[in-house]
Amino acid sequence: MEQQGVTKVRCQRIGCEAMFSEDDNPEGSCQYHASGPIFHDGSKEWSCCKKRSHDFSEFLAIPGCKTGKHTTEKPVLTKPTPSPKTPVPVPSPSSRTDASPKETCPRCRQGFFCSDHGSQAKVTNSKIDNTMDTSAPTNINVQSSPAPAKKVVDINEPQTCKNPGCGKTFKEKDNHDTACSYHPGPAVFHDRMRGWKCCDIHVKEFDEFMGIPPCTKGWHNANPSS
Repeated sequence: MEQQGVTKVRCQRIGCEAMFSEDDNPEGSCQYHASGPIFHDGSKEWSCCKKRSHDFSEFLAIPGCKTGKHTTEKPVLTKPTPSPKTPVPVPSPSSRTDASPKETCPRCRQGFFCSDHGSQAKVTNSKIDNTMDTSAPTNINVQSSPAPAKKVVDINEPQTCKNPGCGKTFKEKDNHDTACSYHPGPAVFHDRMRGWKCCDIHVKEFDEFMGIPPCTKGWHNANPSS
């Protein structure tokens, strides 16, 4: 009797994208984000766990905050609204009523000429000579910050690729110039459209954006800032 191969499909939960079969789908095998992202003032935040990042590749690499079973049904995402900014209290005016306008004027207090009060702080040459001795040598110890230590990675150590659109776990010993499928980017969010400039594909829904296939092959990279 011919043995049929097991058909695997891709999980549709946000943040998972693992391949699974119905025969091998235990509870807790899927790690995902329960609700969609918020994009506001250059910051990207998962509304379900409030984790955020300004870097898009690091944002996509944030692990899911929920666990459950894999599913082929696309989640229905609500459109969360960013929390309103906390109003900055306006400082109350100074309670001092006996101070003259000249004493409270910031320009007069700093010694600048003020057209409103017609005065300028006087600084005598003797004071300058006493406080500024240009002949004396100055000994200023400038401590340069040490160069950051270069991270040494074992070739068998599992790492997570930070390339946008990848996010896979890899080992350096298996890394090569076509191991990674990713988007060189950048990601574009404009007029409610989401897409990648590298492959010029733009969609309206975030789950469709997450499903855009990578357009470039290259090396896995666990530290793109290096």
